[in-house]
Order: sequence, then C-alpha cells, then structure tokens
Amino acid sequence: MVRVVVTGMGAVAPNGIGIESFWRNIIHGVSGIAPITRFDASRHDTQIAGEVKGFDPLQWIEKKEARKMDRFIHYAIAAAQMAYDDSGLKVTDENRERIGVFVGTGMGGIPALEESHRILMEKGPGRISAFFIPSIITNLGSGQISMRFGMKGPNSCVCTACATGNHAIGDSFRIIQRGDADVMLAGGSEAVITPLTIGGFCSMKALSTRNAEPTRASRPLDKERDGFVMGEGAGLMVLESLDHARRRGARIYAELVGYGMSADAHHITQPAPDGAIRSMRLALQDAKVTPSQVAYINAHGTSTPAGDANETMAVKAVFNEHAPCLAVSSTKSMTGHLLGAAGGIESVITVLTITHGIIPPTINYETPDPECDLDYVPNTARQAEVRYALTNSFGFGGTNATLLFRKFEE
Repeated sequence: MVRVVVTGMGAVAPNGIGIESFWRNIIHGVSGIAPITRFDASRHDTQIAGEVKGFDPLQWIEKKEARKMDRFIHYAIAAAQMAYDDSGLKVTDENRERIGVFVGTGMGGIPALEESHRILMEKGPGRISAFFIPSIITNLGSGQISMRFGMKGPNSCVCTACATGNHAIGDSFRIIQRGDADVMLAGGSEAVITPLTIGGFCSMKALSTRNAEPTRASRPLDKERDGFVMGEGAGLMVLESLDHARRRGARIYAELVGYGMSADAHHITQPAPDGAIRSMRLALQDAKVTPSQVAYINAHGTSTPAGDANETMAVKAVFNEHAPCLAVSSTKSMTGHLLGAAGGIESVITVLTITHGIIPPTINYETPDPECDLDYVPNTARQAEVRYALTNSFGFGGTNATLLFRKFEE
C-alpha cells in the first residue's frame, strides 16, 4: 500500500493567519470569537462570530483577480500558497500532471450571492457582474488554486456540510493510494458570516446567544453550552506519497494512515451515535490500528447540546476501557465552527499536535456535564507524546468523516 505523508500546511483562522501564529494561539487558548463587524447584527439573536481578522486578499491575489472571487476563494488561495511554500514543492512541466487539488466548501459563495441579489433588486439584471457565477460555485476554490500553480492532476471539490474538509483530505489520500496522483493539495475553506446565513442558523436555534461574552460563548462539552459559534477560514495541507516526498527530500510532518466515512441515515440535523461509531472504527480498521494505540482525538465538538453528547457516547463505544485514557479536545472552543473548513483546520491542528507533542486545550470548560465525562484537556494545553491522533468531522444530513494521523517513522 502506498504510504501518504503531510509535507506542508496553511491556515487562515479567526485566531491566527499562518501556521506559526495560529498554532501559538491554539496552544495558549486564545479565542478568535468577537462581535460581528461584517454587517449590522443588532436584529439577529446571535451577534458574535469568529471572523478572520487582519486578512488582506491583496497580499495573496492581484486586485483585478481578487474582485472576481468570493471570500472563501480568497481564503483558499491564501492557505494554499502557505501550504505550497511550506512544503518546498515546485510544480514543473515534468510533474504538473501528477499534482492535484481537492478543496471543498460547505456553502460556497454566499457573500457574493447576497451582494449580487441586492444589485439585482436595486439596479436590475444588467448590473450583475459577469463573474458572479464563477465567484459562488463551490469548486472554484480548487479551480483557482490549480490555475494559480498550474497543477493539472485530479481537480475536484466535495460539499458535505461540516464534514467537507475531512472528506477532501480523505479522498485525496485515496487518490494518491490508487496511484492517480503523487501530490494533492487538500482541505476546506468557508466564509459565510452574512446576514442571511447567521439569520438562518438563528432560526434553527443552532447558534450560541451568549452575545455579552463572545470569547466564552463557544464552550464545547461544557454543561452550559448553548449552541455553536460561526467561524470562517481555511485549512489546507500538501499530501504526497512517501516515495515522492523522499525523492525530493521533503520535510515530513506526519503520516495519514486511516480514513473512515459513514452516514447516520437518521435526520437532517440531529446526529445518531452509530454513524460516528462506524466512521471512527473504519478509520482504525483502515490503518490497522487498535483503539488503545490512539492517544488524542480532536473532537468535532461543536458546543451543541446534542452533538457533543453524541460524540462522547460514540467515543466510549469505540474505545471502551481505553476511552478514559484518551485526551479529547475541541479546538472549536477557540476558532468557532468553520463549517466546511472545520475538518481542514482541525486536521492541521491534529498534525501539529503530533509534530510538537502538545495537546491543545478545550477552553471555556467550567461545568462538567454527566453526559460528557471524558478527559477534555480543560483550559490548558498539555505536553504529551502522541503517536496516533484522530480527528472527527460530522455534517448535516448525517455525513461523517474521520482521519487518523501517525507520527512519521521510517
């Protein structure tokens, strides 16, 4: 079987842009949640979110081109450039057909859609930009990245709600294992902090309304959790076959060894534990790893009452007597929920956990919940040797994806 390794990473998140800044804030428990500034949210029940701060698309993209793209594409390109530079990869005429892109998004170009609808209503159809459609289509994150670097290998996009990032990375893992590419640039991007989207999630009663305490609002696994906090950003990584990485002398962060995916077949939004259980078990089986070998789980942990209890139940079913020995943290406590980008940014965190031997905390954990009774690494990061680490992403529609990473060994 072809071994697949991680050789580069990029992050755009509410609490940091770039791997160094982002990781520093993650291990120090720095929250990126604040009052919404993108629009007047005073009429919304939820008025807080994890907006990316200090991001200038013109640092990454020429002004003329940036105007043709939605914000989720800006984030995807920035994270892709970071991951590409970090990997030391060089696209050439000789290798470009063996290098692909697989970047997903959960909702696509909602900001551009809302703005174009406003123009339609106020000024008529003749004033709609010719770039409206290419700015909102979900696969244009992948498309723009492939054009930017001249990558002519497999090019695709997955849209599986909050499991998107994990599915994109997992499907890229399979592409390399099949021999269809040597290298894949993979992950997720999302940017939907808009009046319509926040309003829609408010109508579902899915979001926290702890508006007076933004940095304390996202509190996964805590008894007082009252809903998730919307985030935005992008997390991408360069995956490549071990043979290819060795030939070019690449620095290797970690190895991707397992991928599991499943469906709940239960409800459009409410989770069912059997789907999460099968997703984790399939990832372990794929890697030929026993539950007792896993040291850390980066939980989906959204800060919703049902979701966190469901995941805890699933972890206990999969890991049995080993479950209390696991470190389980939800970094959404700091980033908020990046929807389609969650799996990408959390895979980056999981790999960095293995690389640095530091387990990130679950911040805002104050009141234990009897239904959530594992070791959630409360409030303070922990040094630990982590050989195997697992990351979960579960999406609306009952779609589940689990990735299992391993410390790289020859």
